[in-house]
Amino acid sequence: MYTSTNYRYQRSASRLTIGAHLFGILALILLLVWLLHYRGGLDYDSGNAQQVFNVHPFLMFFGFIFLAGEAMMAYKTVMAEHKVQKYVHGFFHLVALCSGIWGICAVFRYHDMAKLDDMFSIHSWIGLTTIILYGLQWLFGFATFLFPRASEQSRAQIAPWHMSLGRVLLYMSICAALTGLMEKSTFLRDQKISERELHLINFTALSILLFGIFVDLSVALARYV
Repeated sequence: MYTSTNYRYQRSASRLTIGAHLFGILALILLLVWLLHYRGGLDYDSGNAQQVFNVHPFLMFFGFIFLAGEAMMAYKTVMAEHKVQKYVHGFFHLVALCSGIWGICAVFRYHDMAKLDDMFSIHSWIGLTTIILYGLQWLFGFATFLFPRASEQSRAQIAPWHMSLGRVLLYMSICAALTGLMEKSTFLRDQKISERELHLINFTALSILLFGIFVDLSVALARYV
């Protein structure tokens, strides 16, 4: 039965989805201003190591975190048939996974060009762990819910764990992004960059965090409708 409580949750979820999009777009704009204006642009095939590195934060936020958030919201808050929601959900997650892998390849390429060690920071440990778990989550979800599909009883038992792990992975990706920006700003501070650029990095990180929070809240409330 559709009650006034359901309606209140649905409206709350809808508002939170709008908030998530606003913070996601804001984070993307701030990130692009930083990478294009202050850091010299981005180009995976460039001979400039800094431009190669810049592909990493762009793909890890826009390609991975932002699209993963869109996938989570699409499954519960987009007004469409359940089957359509499911396919959009899986497709966005697949694109996010591919973008995340490409983003990691970019930072490994940068390390090779700059003669830096790999996997030396907590940021890299969290980030790589998140991508690996995310890939396993996608494969398991595809096999369980799309093809070949588990039984209806098994899907009902697995679904809460699937959703919970998805929310955990969202926060792990946010944590990786924030530690990465903090790590980069620490390196740049040693190079005596402007306070304006440091503030821009901080506002970008804050926008990414708020995007993740609003995505999670919109998905959590949408469970009640």
